[in-house]
Amino acid sequence: MAADRDCCELLRAVARSVGSAPQRIDQLAGKVRDWDSLFRLAEEHRVLPMLFLRIADIGAPVPPVAHERLRAEYDRNVFHCLANAAELIAVLKAFDGEKIPAMPFKGVVLGASVYHDVMARPAGDLDVLIHYRHRARATTILLERGYKPITQANGTPAVHDYYEYHFERPTDGMILELRWRLTQPRFRRDLGMDWVWPRRRIVMLAGAEVPDMSPEITLLVLCMHGSKHVWSRLIWICDVAQLLDSSPDLDWKDAIEEAKRSGLWRSLALGVLLARRVAAAPVPQDVLRRFERDATAYSLARHIQEILFDEPGSTPMGRIPYNIQLLGFHDRIRLLLSVESLRPNERDRAAIHLPQWLHALYYLARPIRILCDRSAR
Repeated sequence: MAADRDCCELLRAVARSVGSAPQRIDQLAGKVRDWDSLFRLAEEHRVLPMLFLRIADIGAPVPPVAHERLRAEYDRNVFHCLANAAELIAVLKAFDGEKIPAMPFKGVVLGASVYHDVMARPAGDLDVLIHYRHRARATTILLERGYKPITQANGTPAVHDYYEYHFERPTDGMILELRWRLTQPRFRRDLGMDWVWPRRRIVMLAGAEVPDMSPEITLLVLCMHGSKHVWSRLIWICDVAQLLDSSPDLDWKDAIEEAKRSGLWRSLALGVLLARRVAAAPVPQDVLRRFERDATAYSLARHIQEILFDEPGSTPMGRIPYNIQLLGFHDRIRLLLSVESLRPNERDRAAIHLPQWLHALYYLARPIRILCDRSAR
């Protein structure tokens, strides 16, 4: 179902707050008639705190009931942000006591370093990156702090793609994700602590110094995360835009070269193009033109911008799957030749019926289906 147009336009203006005149937000707020729809849409896209702050800053016309609801949601997020910040500081201190280097990312750290306001974005969960070799010791510390591993229905630990553990503390519902990679195992590089730790910086969080990724690495991580989820939430685009606005000295050459080395070139191009088109992020013209020359990234950005509120997360129609489009030519070849990608599945067998003695041919047909058939994902 199509989202309410007035609500969509207001959220777009909120996202473009760096380049939008306050009068525009004031005007659009005055046109909203269905505030329940606006709340649902803002919550879905995780921008309720930002919506409240933008409207409060300019004193936009908001019905008293709607304003109280916005204030209540914002105050609740403030509580969660402060609780998350306090817990993160305590966990990092405990890890440091055991000589475990740890890098927090997203969540309240991103709010502090990029938005310069911990409460400006939703608190979310705690995400902490460590070395693989420190998993057992870090797990022991979390268990001592009252956390329990989140398990599946069969009672086994919920480990997704073998690069993270999920923990929850029953007493207060605090959720912490402990990772040793920032993404699923890839065919290029291990994007973990060895990638982010050498270029770390320090950010102040609730009066404490905590490690933070460099702006260039943060940009790549945000673009990687948003691209993985097809940029289905406005907040992920706002994160990139806010980073670009708060980092005028960002080393674009370094970011681009690192994106190429890590297989993240198209994710970077897509994220920056969306931040520019949706949120008016400041991007140097030569960099912008370079990304716009990538026809695939340009087409994907246009598609995502068009369906952002009506069909968030939907991938463009076509014979090449979205996740394959994000890869360059050489990375596609590497993916096709990987053992996991070549393993036939039930869809392959359903598409081509072969006798038992010819089943080995499915391994030859599989790469062709990955490139030509969306159902091979």
